[in-house]
Amino acid sequence: MTLKTRGYAHRVDIRAAAATVWSALTEEVHLVRWMNPDAKIRARAGGSFYAMPAPGLARDALIDVFDVPRRLRLIYLPPADLEAFDGAVVDDILLEQAGDITIVRVLGSGIPDLDEWDDYYRRVRMAQERSLPRLKVMAERLQAGRVAE
Repeated sequence: MTLKTRGYAHRVDIRAAAATVWSALTEEVHLVRWMNPDAKIRARAGGSFYAMPAPGLARDALIDVFDVPRRLRLIYLPPADLEAFDGAVVDDILLEQAGDITIVRVLGSGIPDLDEWDDYYRRVRMAQERSLPRLKVMAERLQAGRVAE
């Protein structure tokens, strides 16, 4: 029997250049300001990403795609407290420049549609939903030159 999975899609429009938004996403000095103080990134294909976007919700990933400044794909390691499965939990972060706006889409997929994964799914969706406005503020401040490097 094939394991059913579920995902989510979020979008935020940011009044900043795609390169600026990319910096906010991939430079640790900025990432720690809008994600959390323990966030870490080795920003390159084959690199790594770690953050705790909500209390007790550690997200540890490998960077599969690093296409500056258009696409970042994270493949998450399975949480230690949940049963492993044949598949992968993925966030695909897509940036699209539209005039002076960068459209950021986060497409999450691969979370098992199993009862024991319900809480994790809800927490991840909510954490993504809450973190995107913080990314927006950070990138717009960077664009305006209101954030010290």
